[in-house]
Amino acid sequence: MTNLLKKYNTPVPRYTSYPPANYFNESFTAKDYESALDASNVSEPRHLSFYFHIPFCRRLCYCCGCNSFSMGKQDKIDLYISALHKEMDRVLPYIDRKRQIAQIHFGGGTPTILPATILKELNDRLFSTFPAIDHPEVAIECHPAYSDETYWQSLIEAGFNRFSIGIQDFDEKVLKASNRKPALLPLEIIFQILRQKNTCINLDFIYGLPLQTVDSFSKSILKAIELQPDRLVTFSYAHVPWINKRQMLLEKTGLPAQEEKSRMYERAMEILNQAGYQSIGLDHFVKPSDELYTALQNRQLHRNFQGYCTRRTTGQVYAFGVTAISQLSGAYAQNSKTIDDYIARIDHGLAVVRGYSLSEDEQINREVIETLMCNYSLDWRDLSERLALPVEKIKQATAYDPARFRDFAADGVIAFDDDRIEIKPEGRLFVRNVAAALDKLMLHTDKVFSRPV
Repeated sequence: MTNLLKKYNTPVPRYTSYPPANYFNESFTAKDYESALDASNVSEPRHLSFYFHIPFCRRLCYCCGCNSFSMGKQDKIDLYISALHKEMDRVLPYIDRKRQIAQIHFGGGTPTILPATILKELNDRLFSTFPAIDHPEVAIECHPAYSDETYWQSLIEAGFNRFSIGIQDFDEKVLKASNRKPALLPLEIIFQILRQKNTCINLDFIYGLPLQTVDSFSKSILKAIELQPDRLVTFSYAHVPWINKRQMLLEKTGLPAQEEKSRMYERAMEILNQAGYQSIGLDHFVKPSDELYTALQNRQLHRNFQGYCTRRTTGQVYAFGVTAISQLSGAYAQNSKTIDDYIARIDHGLAVVRGYSLSEDEQINREVIETLMCNYSLDWRDLSERLALPVEKIKQATAYDPARFRDFAADGVIAFDDDRIEIKPEGRLFVRNVAAALDKLMLHTDKVFSRPV
């Protein structure tokens, strides 16, 4: 593994979208977004996925790469919530009322700083406008430092059924070094409240933070397993101070060496697998009964900007709020990055400031890369049937070169032939590298990316 890390732990896209967001450009306008909204009604997937970006935080974590802002005065928050509703006024009329809601997701920032009544109003507005599939996913990212028992209960009453709780680490010294507060309540109490209903609980962790070691991070993972979350995520800390200058503050304490960071992930994965959790994608772990694992076994796992999902719950993403990215079949559209500018733009129209229109080849390349990234395998004939396109046309839309893939095979990363690419278990850490070898945009790029580990 050490030799493979030396060779393949090179900067490549994360492929949470294709193309990655650093390909978006300002030539994509609000008019382009309106056209993409119209086109989305006759495109696949038919289901609807909605995202609300709540950018406010009580304190800003140094490690965070999200677009977040200090809370400020209440009147600014009130104006922002009003702008979200105005944006819905402008976008929802474009969407066919017969289409069904499959997902609603609140991210941030810290969505749980808002009163649950405000969150419920946003949920209720969508469910009163569109029908929903059976058991839609209504998810919220939660910072457990500020929520008491009453608030957790109110989130259930607001309609949420999936909770992503940002633990990051149970070691309070690590949290302090990252300017993050620990949970207000014992996690056992939070779990008892949320388990009253048929909810899905995620625990999110970050490895590669200051003061973390293989031993300390392993202890956090073992403690998490005792709680028996439905899903657990181990995010690799991406140190990108040229994007988020706050991250420079972490350098004062010092970041773990790359080899130590890699061992954190490897040991966490071993512990989770031994405890019965199944690996999903690069960094997710789920119980064997989870529908995500069933989808992976059937090679039907999918993802969008909301994260990993099944074909049942996936949808085109319609996003609201500052810096929010809508992910439609033929285009991406991103809103303004500052709160004041977002509010001002929404008062007069849409807040889109950049985006990307995908060519036909890029839409094909997206399907290829997404299929490989999610399922660790790619069957060209299966994909041909799903897309109703000849295999050769699909391959020509990518950067597929058998010679490059023979190199991966010689290193034990993949097995492949003319019909199939299969990522070997020991090569899964480098699936991003294999995906990048299929990406035509990577043939001539000046973009900056993070390392896989």
